[in-house]
Amino acid sequence: MKLTYFPYTLYFKRPFKIAHGIRSTTPIVITKIEYEGMIGYGEASMPPYLGESHETVLSFLKKAELILSKFSDPFEIESILMEIDGIEKYNTAAKASIDIALHDLIGKIKNKPCWQLFHGDKKDTPYTTYTLGIDEPEVLKQKVLEGEDYPILKVKLNGENDKIIIDTIRSISNKPIAIDVNQGWKDKHLALEMINWLSDKNVLFIEQALPKDNLDDANWLFERSSIPLFADESIQRFSDIDKVKDCFHGINIKLMKCTGMHEAHKMILRAKELNLKLLIGCMSETSCAISAAAQLTTKVDYADLDGALLIKNNLFDGITFENGKITLNEMQGIGVILKAL
Repeated sequence: MKLTYFPYTLYFKRPFKIAHGIRSTTPIVITKIEYEGMIGYGEASMPPYLGESHETVLSFLKKAELILSKFSDPFEIESILMEIDGIEKYNTAAKASIDIALHDLIGKIKNKPCWQLFHGDKKDTPYTTYTLGIDEPEVLKQKVLEGEDYPILKVKLNGENDKIIIDTIRSISNKPIAIDVNQGWKDKHLALEMINWLSDKNVLFIEQALPKDNLDDANWLFERSSIPLFADESIQRFSDIDKVKDCFHGINIKLMKCTGMHEAHKMILRAKELNLKLLIGCMSETSCAISAAAQLTTKVDYADLDGALLIKNNLFDGITFENGKITLNEMQGIGVILKAL
């Protein structure tokens, strides 16, 4: 098997605010694994908080080339991914790019879409949320209108003008909302106060209300919250599930955090054993990584897979949304086509 890759930069349709400033671009790396005339595609997306960059991913993939060249059979995926994981401790997005490409390749060899390989029924996909970043009231209203085809809104909060943001959205829409605090509520008592205020605002769940490592306070809030709480930054990989199971009602699984589809599927199975709710999310990604994550959505309760909708230069055609519902196609592998660069 031959691994090749190239760096790329995604441009957002509209810059958005994050904890450390305003982002208008994000770096990604596209991977290709070739085997007997077939190509599997993968993607690494590197948001700042993962600590990865073009340089770190390219350096990692250079090492991964040597490992992949030793294997002649992509169906040795368990062994391949174990060796890839052992190269370095972190670099989870780089690892995910190889995992996705391998799954795409295996699906093409088997002439099946990956959702079938995971024994899914494509009728069982959820609706994706449509993200509203932190912004001024008039811009927020415009974003709500732009997302009119999507029945669930995702609202970013950070502990500053949260009530103004919610009141602005509720002035023009009563759609269900999923809230992502991104660790923005620093005090558990203020967090509970905010949750109580939100209790009649048609909120489905709240992601990562408190700082990721403060699991004692997360447990305190979990025992008192009237709204389901989901872990995001508090959980990255399979080994984290048992650490957070008593602090949240559900978990957010992202391929870029957990090293890809193989481990994401294992996390889904374990979470179900623990009766945890499941959300599958994304970073700023092309339809390559989005479509890969979508192959697992028949197994989850919620999805936040609108990343490719928010960028200008999507390199792939892949899964689509029908009035917000994730619509899986019948194409082999992860179901994507690389467009002309």
